Parts: sequence; structure tokens; C-alpha cells
Amino acid sequence: MKKILWSFLEILETIVIAVGAVILIRAFIIQPFLVSGSSMEPSFENGNYLLVDELVYRFRAPERGEVIVFKNPTGGGSYYIKRIIGLPGEKVAVNGNQVEVQTEEGSRVLEERYVNRTQGSGHSEVTLKEGEYFMMGDNRGFSFDSRSWGPLEEDDIIGLVRLRLWPINEAIAIVAPIY
Repeated sequence: MKKILWSFLEILETIVIAVGAVILIRAFIIQPFLVSGSSMEPSFENGNYLLVDELVYRFRAPERGEVIVFKNPTGGGSYYIKRIIGLPGEKVAVNGNQVEVQTEEGSRVLEERYVNRTQGSGHSEVTLKEGEYFMMGDNRGFSFDSRSWGPLEEDDIIGLVRLRLWPINEAIAIVAPIY
């Protein structure tokens, strides 16, 4: 009887440690995210299953071109996925399908090969303050982004999209474009 009880306690201990590890990893390191909507097509489609790195931005600042998940800046409990276009202190001007960014080094038009250019994306211009980011979806004609709700506050960022896991035939590590 002691052997059975001892075996049961060892199994229970293993389960508790495994569940605790999963909870800690999911809460502080990496989190799953399911894409809902078409605002990031063609890069990500409705139903894609992603892994989001929640740890990276504790050690470095977000960079232009990275795809991130963040809290809905207009309130509510939903999350958005968009691409970082403008960084703190920069001026971003959107004219149709052209995005121009003014940095301390000068002004440049972004070459965005990942964008779905089915429609023009209107006109928007904003100068970002410290801790603010300008976000845009890759499907510019169908994206509710910084052109609508303004800059994203740094505190609303959840993390960096690292992997697409589903659909399995499209599984890939995600890297930011080089401009």
C-alpha cells in the first residue's frame, strides 16, 4: 500500500510542477495568439495561430517593421496585431499607399513589399512623442490602425510575434523587414 501511495504522490508532484511551469511560461514569456480578421493580409490571415514573445521588450525597444500584439488602444478587452511603422520622436506621413518617416537622420519613404495595396490608405500625419508608436496593418485598405485611433502607447504592447504555427504548412519564424 505504501508503494501505491508513494507512486501516486510522485505522479501528483510531476503534474503540479508541469502545470506551474506552463502557467509561468504563458504568463511571462510566450503566449499564443489567434489572428482574427483581414487587416494583416497577406502576411497573416484570419485563423493563423501565432506565438508572441512577451519577454523581448523588457530588454530592448520595439523596432520598425516588427509585427506586435497589443491591447486595443480604444478600450475593451480585445487585442490587435499590427506592424510598427513609426518610432518615438519620429514624424510619420501617410499619403495613399506611400509612407514617409522623418527621423533625426532625415526623411525617407518606406519600401513595404509586404503591403496589400488593393486600395489607397488615405492621408494621415502625426509626430510621435516619447513612448508612442505608429501602427499599421499590412492590408492598408481594411485596417483599423493608428490612422484611425492615433499613436499606440508603449504600455499597451503585449509582445513581438515570433512564430506562425498554424496552418502547419505555413509554419514559419517571423522576422522584421529591413528598410
